Amino acid sequence: MAKNPWISLWLSAANTWAGAARGFWTAEVHRQQKSMLNNMTKPKAQSTTNSRSSKSASAGARRKSKG
Repeated sequence: MAKNPWISLWLSAANTWAGAARGFWTAEVHRQQKSMLNNMTKPKAQSTTNSRSSKSASAGARRKSKG
């Protein structure tokens, strides 16, 4: 049986597309895994019981000393 050049061409193109899609999805999985790992390993937010944050408190102190 003779080889069909059109089927060969089509399969070659399909293989190229599949490789590109596989690369895209692999990169996406790696991005999601990295994001999950970063979220799991970052330090927990400290509970703030003060009504003002330290940044706004220090900014207010600077304004008072200038005036």
